[in-house]
Amino acid sequence: MKVTADGLLPEVLLLEPRVLRDARGSFQELYHADRYAGLGLRTPFVQDNVSRSARGVLRGLHLQHPHGQGKLVTVLEGAVFDVAVDVRRGSPTFGRWTGYTLTADGAHQLWIPPGFAHGFLVLEERSLVWYKCTAVYSAADELTVRWDDADVGVRWPDAAPILSAKDAAAPGLAELADRLPAHDDVAASAASTARA
Repeated sequence: MKVTADGLLPEVLLLEPRVLRDARGSFQELYHADRYAGLGLRTPFVQDNVSRSARGVLRGLHLQHPHGQGKLVTVLEGAVFDVAVDVRRGSPTFGRWTGYTLTADGAHQLWIPPGFAHGFLVLEERSLVWYKCTAVYSAADELTVRWDDADVGVRWPDAAPILSAKDAAAPGLAELADRLPAHDDVAASAASTARA
């Protein structure tokens, strides 16, 4: 498996699993604990989510705190523009974002660690996104950062996406400052998990 660390946010990893293709179609192993542990992703995944969305739907930017979720994102059908934003207070890359176009045909995966907000914009008629999470969903811990927050400046491919009411009303990063995870707390938790 090929792994590329993001140049802007080095904790965010683009993974390229091996895909076997022939005249019948293709076969891909989506997850293998030992192989991912060998890449440094030793964290246990405890919940899998699947999201089916139509073209133009934007979901995000979401995170959880204090029970942060790391996410391993895979597109099973269609294509999305997938974004991660560092929201860890005190991080040298706080407020910085990165984005990748993930497609079912391309078979790439994106690792987004705890302490990063996540969102995606659907680029095809329908897209099916599957992601593994390192913590279970907790409504009490959920935070949403405004998708078009000028302080973050994500350059989405669509300036007028379809949003949920919650995402459309989300506050900007500055308004959430006292509720965001601290860089040192997230880093210590990640190091402890990696050693396990």
